Amino acid sequence: MRAWAVVENGAPLQEIELPTPEPKGTEVLIEVTHCGVCHSDIHIWEGSYDIGGGRKISLKDRGVVLPLAMGHEIVGRVAKLGPDAKGVAIGDRRIVFPWVGCGTCAKCLAEEDNMCLTPRSIGVYQHGGYATHVLAPHPRHLVDPGALDPAVAATYACSGITVSSAIRKVMPLPPDEPVVVVGAGGLGMNAIAVLKALGHANIVVVDVSAEKRAAALTAGATTAVDGTGEAVAREIMAACGGPVGAIIDLVNGTASARFSFDALRKGGKLVQVGLFGGELMLPLPLMAIRALTVQGSYVGNPKELRELVRLAKERKLSPLPVTMVPQREANAALMRLRDGKVTGRIVLRAEAA
Repeated sequence: MRAWAVVENGAPLQEIELPTPEPKGTEVLIEVTHCGVCHSDIHIWEGSYDIGGGRKISLKDRGVVLPLAMGHEIVGRVAKLGPDAKGVAIGDRRIVFPWVGCGTCAKCLAEEDNMCLTPRSIGVYQHGGYATHVLAPHPRHLVDPGALDPAVAATYACSGITVSSAIRKVMPLPPDEPVVVVGAGGLGMNAIAVLKALGHANIVVVDVSAEKRAAALTAGATTAVDGTGEAVAREIMAACGGPVGAIIDLVNGTASARFSFDALRKGGKLVQVGLFGGELMLPLPLMAIRALTVQGSYVGNPKELRELVRLAKERKLSPLPVTMVPQREANAALMRLRDGKVTGRIVLRAEAA
């Protein structure tokens, strides 16, 4: 199979040939037709995460092996079945759930694969959708998109379920109570769509880009706040009519975490999703006195993906704006994302799609 792979961290992706996987047991070989380009791919390409204080986590030390075809927002056609794979047929179009684990632990058996302690995530620990083929470990990791636009459906496998899982961590809330979404990129636009699908009517978006703030308002955000400057927390509270009960930080850098925390009301919750990097110093007495919650949220699980696709099929979910480019332009697409020049999502399209 062909792949557009990270061969050296920080260097341009290279087109290489890799052995096409042969499905065994319950595995399913998928011919990739569409694959989203996610900001997580930037960190994998760079080879590390910034954890603040001048420290970084090496992805090599966490088990990422090069060369690697990244890409975890995948839609494709079933190309070949392992002998024990049931429930799908050759030619079926499917969304691939990428956050797979060992397949045998209690979390995996409960369909909470993203919480497995030995992750095997597609596009991270094994080759993903920046390639012509990808291997799904089990048919339960495949979701039928029906008549949905496959380019939009691909984004549900990461951007969609990531924000859906985070939103559910702050619910239930009255529809008119503000929910603050920090970041109006691909995740932020999907967050607006999911909140609207759940009937939420007061969505405040924060972003440093005027273009992305405008796009968020067009997509249905109630208010947009400029994320630059020293008074962002005050501006968030002004937009919300006071301190806030629910903030979802899709950037999750030092600055965004700080102003998000500072804008919380008593009993408020900050859900941290993004991987921009840095650190947050917490005033410990205030955590108790104000009963605050700071919670991480890591992608989502297959149950959440199926529920999200159901909402989309019922036309309750507005589609994320996508820009399609050929797979062979994967490196250029990744650089556009790195440089902050993407509104919505870039999706790589196979030549035969």
